[in-house]
Amino acid sequence: MESTTTIAERLKQLKCCVVLATYNNEMTLPRILNGVLAFTEEIILVNDGSSDVTPELLVNYPQLIQIHLPKNRGKGNALKVGFKKALALGYERAITLDTDGQHFPEDLPNFVNAIEASEDKNTFLIGDRNMNVADVLESSARGNRISGFWVRSVTGLQLTDTQSGFRMYPIKALQKINFLRWTKKFEFETEVIVRAHWRGITVKNIPIKVLYPEDRVSHFRPFMDIARIVVLIIGFLLMKGLYIIPRDYYRRLKKKGFKKFLAEDFLGSKDSPKKKALSIALGVFLGLSPLWGFHTVIVIFLAIFLKLNKVISFAFSNISLPPFIPFVLWASVRTGNFVLGETSSFSMSELTDFDAIKHLESYLVGSVVLSVTSAVVFGVVGYLILKVVQPRKVTRRE
Repeated sequence: MESTTTIAERLKQLKCCVVLATYNNEMTLPRILNGVLAFTEEIILVNDGSSDVTPELLVNYPQLIQIHLPKNRGKGNALKVGFKKALALGYERAITLDTDGQHFPEDLPNFVNAIEASEDKNTFLIGDRNMNVADVLESSARGNRISGFWVRSVTGLQLTDTQSGFRMYPIKALQKINFLRWTKKFEFETEVIVRAHWRGITVKNIPIKVLYPEDRVSHFRPFMDIARIVVLIIGFLLMKGLYIIPRDYYRRLKKKGFKKFLAEDFLGSKDSPKKKALSIALGVFLGLSPLWGFHTVIVIFLAIFLKLNKVISFAFSNISLPPFIPFVLWASVRTGNFVLGETSSFSMSELTDFDAIKHLESYLVGSVVLSVTSAVVFGVVGYLILKVVQPRKVTRRE
């Protein structure tokens, strides 16, 4: 077992402090502080406008660096304040844990051991509370599953716990990121994961213990805080489709050269013809569907969820690029008229006429039929072509 002196010295070598954000946790705060002090005194505590006896309690801890905010602004804001102070003091990493009593300060050495064993010293470590165990609150487990699903849809990271507050942040590596001003509450912890991953910082879980004591006071509001996280993720999905994915493709294209990029990323040389054909079908279906403004976000999300070729799906969804939009609208309305048995004519010139709204029913029906039909045709044709042109494996004779 590691001695506390050794852990304190190792934390200094890592230039790591502990940042605690607290709000009205008078019953559990002393236990957490005493537990952390058993390992290190390099603690920055941010009192987020507590209205209980927290200020009086903290008088007994003069060894802490204390920041008292006049008004409660949220955990995210308090952490940002704490990280800013830590950076100003020369720290490069910060360990955080909640002051509501659910975390065990004895797990703090786990983070020290993990970062020392890691080749990448800028790894972002998140405690895994093993949310499937029986004594974990169902509401917490459900919230973690929801958050994990959305984080996975944006990043592809297979994290088992995304909401744990017990973490080691590589604050020096993160300081170049301009975090959103409005992420002042629990959604900040989700934002950091996504933005860190996009920055190229490794994000991984490490096991920790968890306890939900009777005197625990949680300030997580299931509806409002999950809603804020979902709004944040929707924004990230848009950013991913419009900026992150094109940026990453451009970087790979520049690094690999056109021929290698075409073979490995666009054609997906390791993907089967079936997978490529389904990717083509998905792209065409969404590209012709009446989901204007959301094609990119939805196609990327579904390609990730269905584990298809994201590049192919994205490329074929652009069948509705601006130059092709008039033709797509015209073909959709024409198809709708045919399906509905309408005899009214519809010309390309009517696209600039405000009375074109009268063709809305035909357009909606036609776009669905056209997108499904085209997806099937493109998928089948694509499969046959890819089946023919795919290089056959050469088997060696013994």
